[in-house]
Amino acid sequence: MTRTLGWGHININVSNLEASIEFYKKLGFQPFVPSVPYLNLNAQTRAEVPSDARNALGLAAGAAGRACILQLDNGFPKIDLTELTAEPKHSPLANDDLGLVRICLISEDLISTYENLKSQSVEFLTPPSACHERLADVAVCKDPDGTLIELLQVYLERWGPYLS
Repeated sequence: MTRTLGWGHININVSNLEASIEFYKKLGFQPFVPSVPYLNLNAQTRAEVPSDARNALGLAAGAAGRACILQLDNGFPKIDLTELTAEPKHSPLANDDLGLVRICLISEDLISTYENLKSQSVEFLTPPSACHERLADVAVCKDPDGTLIELLQVYLERWGPYLS
């Protein structure tokens, strides 16, 4: 079977592009492209989304904004931060809602990651906690708009019974 799909990006709509860029830099993201070229949006100047892209994404007429793409290392998925002027705004989903409720980032030392981010005023919903059978430790923080970010340290050496 031919592989037809691969990771691209995760879009996160934000209310303040600069504040969100600074937050995601604290998590280790770096600029990839200071724009989203296929939407004709860049990080510096607010612009209207062209009608072809607007229609493809199901955005309202007149949708405008700014955007950029960030990355962890050089891999995928990238994150696309987009500040749109469209109204009305809705709160991000919570963990018990339907749909995409959080993104997960892997840490090799969750306690240190947590302490470092707390010292930079990152808001956490939960501190590092051991999960079922200590297969992983998890902490959850929020970006400036409330998008949930799961930080995960996995202990794959304990996963043997689950991998067969």
